Amino acid sequence: MQVYHDLVRKVLAEGVRKPSRTGVDTISLFSAHYQVNLADGFPLLTTKKMQWPSLLRELLWYLSGENHIRNLREYTKIWDDWADEDGNLDTAYGYYWRHFPSATKDEHGRWQVREVDQIRHVIETLRRDPNSRRLVVSAWEPGNAISSRLPPCHYTFAFHVANRRLNCHLCQRSGDIALGIPFNMAAYAALTQMIAQEVGLEAGLFGHTIVDAHIYCADPDSPMAEYDHMAGLKEQLKREPLPLPRLEIARKPFEELRYEDFELVGYQHHDAIRFKVAV
Repeated sequence: MQVYHDLVRKVLAEGVRKPSRTGVDTISLFSAHYQVNLADGFPLLTTKKMQWPSLLRELLWYLSGENHIRNLREYTKIWDDWADEDGNLDTAYGYYWRHFPSATKDEHGRWQVREVDQIRHVIETLRRDPNSRRLVVSAWEPGNAISSRLPPCHYTFAFHVANRRLNCHLCQRSGDIALGIPFNMAAYAALTQMIAQEVGLEAGLFGHTIVDAHIYCADPDSPMAEYDHMAGLKEQLKREPLPLPRLEIARKPFEELRYEDFELVGYQHHDAIRFKVAV
């Protein structure tokens, strides 16, 4: 997908080298943005093999609203480094998508907390008022973010409808270009397609803004050399993008969709490229 290659080139050309929390330096670019048209195909990278099963399992885990990884661990170890020994995750995106705490005061001035299912609210609003400009989902709860081991990276997204097509825009405070961004792009594209199908729309555009778009870099003779992503990305840039696959989703109610209801059709890809996660 050329738009991803353009993003990588832009970060490499315009980013600045910075130290990071992980101890591995990054090439960092402020406020990177790209946009893809979901009508052109499902945006799963073809210039390296993507782990589609893990990606889909993670998205469905988000939508379950769980704040532990016990069930997710059966299929992927993506979140193991961030959970405690019991599998609890202090910042679970899906928990806030489906159970965001909303506090209001009662007539006695006492705070009352209720949970808001933001995904359900978006779906109901799209059915009732598709022209609404309030179709926003947030994973950023300030108190949690202050104390969390890893506050949400992709922290809010919003929907927009035009010409019977559902568009989605994602805001991300921090984006690992080699590992995270390809997952985020495909996951939110799948989510957009799921919601569009639920409310009788077609999937439209996916836009993505990344506040700190970065590539991990390390000198070959440094102790952190194994975390360098520069070489792998430069190899990926040499590869020619292949035609995009299609994502087919069973015609079932949104809440009833399971892993088996998704079929990735026509996925052609180059060989995998190994990138190590900097924790």
